[in-house]
Amino acid sequence: MSSKDLIKQCVLSKIRSAIYIRVERYTGAGDQGVDIAGFISDRGWEGGWDNYQCKHYDRPLAPSDVWVEIGKIIYYSYKNEYPPPRKYYFIASRGVGTKLGKLLESPEKLKEETRNNWGKYCQTQITETNSISLEDDLLAWLEAFNFSVFSTKSVVDLINEHAKTPFHSVRFGGGLPPRPNVNPPPEEHEVVESRYIQQLFNAYSDNLERSVNCVSELSSQLSCDFLRQRERFYHAESLRNFARDTVPDGTFESLQDEIFYAVIDICENEHKDGLARMKATISHAATVPVGSNPLKSALRVQDQQGICHQLANKDRLLWVPTDEEV
Repeated sequence: MSSKDLIKQCVLSKIRSAIYIRVERYTGAGDQGVDIAGFISDRGWEGGWDNYQCKHYDRPLAPSDVWVEIGKIIYYSYKNEYPPPRKYYFIASRGVGTKLGKLLESPEKLKEETRNNWGKYCQTQITETNSISLEDDLLAWLEAFNFSVFSTKSVVDLINEHAKTPFHSVRFGGGLPPRPNVNPPPEEHEVVESRYIQQLFNAYSDNLERSVNCVSELSSQLSCDFLRQRERFYHAESLRNFARDTVPDGTFESLQDEIFYAVIDICENEHKDGLARMKATISHAATVPVGSNPLKSALRVQDQQGICHQLANKDRLLWVPTDEEV
């Protein structure tokens, strides 16, 4: 994975904290000086944006490395290709050298040096086809430009930010953070539980050979079973939430698919009733090896069983096939 991918992962994580609405990575000769852009609102460029400019050199970044990048931002914002960024971060694998660091801390000096170095570094390098002279309206644009937008992020800062993303443990190892305790199910059933609970009632009805529509119609033994199934569901929901903040998108869904394909044949076998089908399915789910999934270190038996109820909630598993429902 490239350093640009790492930086994009850091920027993408800011979507979760509502800093950005959207993140785009631009590549190729026509990027107009934009590397990784974080958009502040759904209005895109016009709603405000930040730029993350990545440089991979075997030495600290020097002023001569950035004049053309600054020139591109000046020129293309002048040409109304996009408005000036809210912030512009230089990120270099070897960090920023002392001279450039001092310039970035002094916006007026940075402006002066950009103007002084335009002819050597910007005039013929902003585009391959035109010579861009710094004069007239473009010069006025540069003079009015807010150079305080330019700054830097160190590699240490970047890694610290990356440690807060769902990608960090996958890229760098070190294991997942501790998983929070799982709260017991609420006394009142939540809307999100509607379908799998109906499926449980169907399974109990099939077993008892009478209609069951609420917990009060169950024996004490089946009431306890019902509570255990809800606890398993909430374990799986807790794991889903944990995955959202600690591993890349799609990791939990991949785990659900693994469980599904491991249990579907058990679920579709012949069983004496729906309750037997449900119990056989979740019992098998508890034995499924998931060694390749990044969530494996946080996984508990109840999670794997509860995923069956998540699948039942979406009708991917049926305890009583439709034509048999009571």
